[in-house]
Amino acid sequence: MDPVLITLLVIVALIVIYTIFIYNHLVRLKHNVSRAFANIDVLLKQRHDELPKLVETCKQHMGYEQKTLEAVMKARSAVASASDRGDIKALGQAESQLRLGLGNLFAVAEDYPELTASESFMHLHSRISGLESSIADRREFYNESVNLYNIRIEQFPDIIVARRLGFTGATLLEFTEAEKADVDMKSLFS
Repeated sequence: MDPVLITLLVIVALIVIYTIFIYNHLVRLKHNVSRAFANIDVLLKQRHDELPKLVETCKQHMGYEQKTLEAVMKARSAVASASDRGDIKALGQAESQLRLGLGNLFAVAEDYPELTASESFMHLHSRISGLESSIADRREFYNESVNLYNIRIEQFPDIIVARRLGFTGATLLEFTEAEKADVDMKSLFS
């Protein structure tokens, strides 16, 4: 066999092997993003199931705070809807509203000693607070997975494979400015 032909075949084989390696790595990163979102989704569903119990417990003690309770339930619906659609941007906005509503609910609940002494309220409060922490951790992991994936599909030579095979960037789960702003403690106690 001709040495030039052998060299050419070896080069083509190396290019094919390297392309397969890049493709497999991009697929792994893409599935990491999906898995990270699925982990968030599980926690959102758990919290979604706990919130009606919390609101019902609060209703028994906080009759005239209907506006606060309705805001929490409205935000809960928005989170569920965005999660079901897989709309990351809307999910981030709805999450911000829900966290704000829960913060207000827990702040208002402090004015009701019989509510805060209720065993079911305390259990639900700690359960939802734990879920909030887990969701925050999972959001961080999701955004890191998205970042790694997005960087990889934009780097050379991966961009060549990514564009040819239809890999597109993923969306970060971002927070609204209201959620990132400092908490006005004075307004909570007035």
